[in-house]
Amino acid sequence: MTDWKPTACILCSRNCGLSVQTENGRLVKIRGDKQHPISAGYLCQKATRLDYYQNHADRLSQPLRKTADGSFEAISWDTAISEIASRLLALRGTHGKRCLAYYGGGGQGNHIGAMYASAFRSTLGIPHYYSALAQEKTGDFWVNGQLFGRQTCHITEDIEHSDCVMFIGTNPWQAHGIRNARTALKDIAKNPERTMIVVDPRCTKTAKMADIHLQLRPGTDAFLLSAMLAIIVRENLQDTSFLDQHTTGFSALREVLMEVPVDDYITRAGLERDAVQAATRRLATANSAAVRVDLGIQQSLNSTLNSYLEKLLFLVTGNLGKKGGNNFHSFFIPLIAHSEARGKRHPLPKTAVTGVPEIAGLFPPNVLPAEIDTEHAARTRALIVDSANPAVSAADTQAYRQAFDKLELLVVVDVAMSETAQQAHYVLPAASQFEKWEATFFNLDFPVNGFHLRKPLFAPLANTLPEPEIYQRLAIATGSIPKTFPLLSAAARLHQRWPGLGIFRNMLIMTLALRPRLKRALPFLLRETLGQTLPAGAAAAAPFWGASQLYVRRHAAAVCRTGLKGRGAQLAERLFERIMNDHSGTLLSEHQYEDTWSFIRHADGKVHLQIPEMLDALQALRDQRCDEQKDYPLVLIAGERRSFNANTIFRDPLWRKGDPEGALRIHPQDAALYHLQDGASAICESERGSLTVQIKICDSVRPGVVSLPHGYGLDYPDKNGKRQAHGPQINLLTDVKHCDPISATPFHKYVPVKLFVNYQ
Repeated sequence: MTDWKPTACILCSRNCGLSVQTENGRLVKIRGDKQHPISAGYLCQKATRLDYYQNHADRLSQPLRKTADGSFEAISWDTAISEIASRLLALRGTHGKRCLAYYGGGGQGNHIGAMYASAFRSTLGIPHYYSALAQEKTGDFWVNGQLFGRQTCHITEDIEHSDCVMFIGTNPWQAHGIRNARTALKDIAKNPERTMIVVDPRCTKTAKMADIHLQLRPGTDAFLLSAMLAIIVRENLQDTSFLDQHTTGFSALREVLMEVPVDDYITRAGLERDAVQAATRRLATANSAAVRVDLGIQQSLNSTLNSYLEKLLFLVTGNLGKKGGNNFHSFFIPLIAHSEARGKRHPLPKTAVTGVPEIAGLFPPNVLPAEIDTEHAARTRALIVDSANPAVSAADTQAYRQAFDKLELLVVVDVAMSETAQQAHYVLPAASQFEKWEATFFNLDFPVNGFHLRKPLFAPLANTLPEPEIYQRLAIATGSIPKTFPLLSAAARLHQRWPGLGIFRNMLIMTLALRPRLKRALPFLLRETLGQTLPAGAAAAAPFWGASQLYVRRHAAAVCRTGLKGRGAQLAERLFERIMNDHSGTLLSEHQYEDTWSFIRHADGKVHLQIPEMLDALQALRDQRCDEQKDYPLVLIAGERRSFNANTIFRDPLWRKGDPEGALRIHPQDAALYHLQDGASAICESERGSLTVQIKICDSVRPGVVSLPHGYGLDYPDKNGKRQAHGPQINLLTDVKHCDPISATPFHKYVPVKLFVNYQ
């Protein structure tokens, strides 16, 4: 057994630091890394099961090509790269670049490859980029762009210092998403001077710890939040000084809120006026308050409107840009872009078939099947899927399966033989996250932000490659980039000896000025030049040198507060050196609360509260009904977070200590109504499809509501090699057409279903 080594968890966006012991290619002991600058030793139970990710029967170990009979044959990397490049070029040459698309961009914590995938898309001209973020967060990004001036302006929560925390549509005890979630929740719950408000249709572990739990009906968040905002303005609880100094458009917003029928909306949400009023007053009168949200409102009815309303709660009460409130955070590596039209010559990009506009540089997965499964001349014909499994994880599995069968080229880059890979023409095996240098770009903390570059724990499996190498080979094979950069390579060797002289930096600036198209290939360029001077195997981390230069240019004072000395390029070199050497992670920056105003991108430096589309949607709520459907009388919350479900990188069902079947949770009243017994088998049916579920009777859900977890339904080989699915594949029930009109995010948290006994 080896000494303890630092690495990180890869199961949620927090990517907590780990300290592990390894033996014979296995993770045998796992604990929290106390040296990690953000998580500081914190750990949940899921991370201790990570060997089930590293070692399982579905690991890929060689490139595969589908044969005429539907089976796969092993091929060499040279053959795979050559054939894929040739087919991509042929399709682009015949049908134009709009026939090409990409899905993925790195799983949780698997992010270095995303830089190279982005560069490959840019150099080859792949215009359509789909990802899990676009399935979850684009409504939120769109609202941010309207309020703050750029879709890249992203909000975080200073929960540690908040007097009142409101959790809406999130269960941090299981979903995490906030720093050291369980410790933070316990600290709030045991402090009588602090208040926790939870808005959730389920009585989760987080809700049980709350001072106030508003257990509303699914899909009625917009009614509740608009009623709360109306109470604030009617009782003059808004922060007038803050609104005058930092916002525009409040008078127009107030006029609409004053028309909200508060009692009617509270009734529609299934709540009592006294409880809603108490929660509203506590939030509005607290010295500091923070609002934390997640998919519970971002994948439910009125999802984009929900994102607007939840932000208004902390904006109208003056809780932006203060200790214990909501604040902006810096990005070391941007996760998203900003999408907007720039005149007639640069209109807002849209999908070719459905005409859906891009948000934050992303297109919604909900429209991808329609972009493929059509006779439209500009349909998607070639798709690269990287570190994603949309055949299972995207809405409407049936639509995806049918669409994938129509693709002329489907390439999957993954560590495992996923359901999507099983439909591919080519499968390219990637090294696991613990077999290569890796990092996470989910650096969303404020005022202190950090970054963690991780060394590999194991040698990669034979005949697998890390994603940067895969994309660089594809870029060279398609003629998108040159094989070598001799002058820059020579400058990089000089930089290795005398980094303070700026030789490489100046040569890079000159090269990009003379050959501006190389800006699209910058990660490849840095990997091939500066990367060759880094420790063995670390070449893929070279773009972080460039990121350090840009970060210091934007946040120099905040970087210096972490203890680094210097100015300009010298400070950037020291930041990059610290990133490379601190294998438990390092601090990037330490901002001050007043810095939050420098993140706003509107020319006037203010928050623009008046968003016409949202005010129209708010007024239209009056005519919207959330009544039960007669044919499908139950509402399914699809994708519940539980103790033993994660993303689909955990394929072996044995990783679960509990709930192996992913049982459907149902209230006792409904179980009796539908003659269902605890542990019995039942059929859950929606308008789109049906699946078999195991019943779990409990009172954690409201009557009329049922829930199922995500991450189940994966097929996995038994000891005889026969593949068998385990648990409910929830996207057999969801429909790509059941989505938000602005962002096209699916309504996973509001799926009308019916149940009946399975007699088979």
